[in-house]
Amino acid sequence: MKTAIVASLVASAAAFAPAQTGRSSTQVNAWINDQVGITPPVGFFDPLGLSKGKDEATMKYYRESELKHGRVAMAACLGWYLNAGGVHPAFNSALSNDPLKAMVELPAVGWVQFVLGCGAIEWLAQQIKERPGYNPGDLLGAAYWVDNSDEGWVQYQNKELNNGRLAMLAIVGMIYQDTFTGEYGDMMYRQLVR
Repeated sequence: MKTAIVASLVASAAAFAPAQTGRSSTQVNAWINDQVGITPPVGFFDPLGLSKGKDEATMKYYRESELKHGRVAMAACLGWYLNAGGVHPAFNSALSNDPLKAMVELPAVGWVQFVLGCGAIEWLAQQIKERPGYNPGDLLGAAYWVDNSDEGWVQYQNKELNNGRLAMLAIVGMIYQDTFTGEYGDMMYRQLVR
C-alpha cells in the first residue's frame, strides 16, 4: 500500500503535462525577467529545464497549475492538522484522527460529494478562464482592479506562490511521514527528537 501511494503521487504528475506548442526562447526570457514568483534567494528555479523552449501559453499553463496545486496543498495542510486535532466537519466526528485512515473510512456519499464539489469548482474555473484579459490563477478578477505595477500586489502574489510551493512540499512530507512511520499531527516529528 505504501508503495502504491508513493507511485500514485509520482505518476499523477504526468497527468498535468501540457501539449507541446511552438517554441520561442525570447518569450521564455521575457517570462524569466518580468514574472511574479521569481524571488530571492533562488530567483528563477527550474533545475530540470522544463521551461526551456516553451512559449508564452505553455508558461501561463505552468503558472496556472502551480497556483492551483499550491492552493490545494495549503488547504490540504490546514485540513491535515484540523483532522489530526480531532476536528471533523461531518459524520459526527466518527472518523479516525489519522487523516489517511479517515480517508479510507469516509463513506461513499462523502466521496461523491467531494468529487462533485471538485468538479463544480473546476467547471467554474474553466468558465472564468474564458474572460477577456484573464491572468493565470486570477479566478476572482483582481487584475481588473490592480496590475503588477502596484508593489503591494506583486508582494502578495509572491507570498501566495512561495507559500503554495512550501505547502506542496509539506503535504507530501506529511503523507510520507504518516505512511511510513504511522505518526501524524503534533507527534509527527517525534522521530527527529529521540
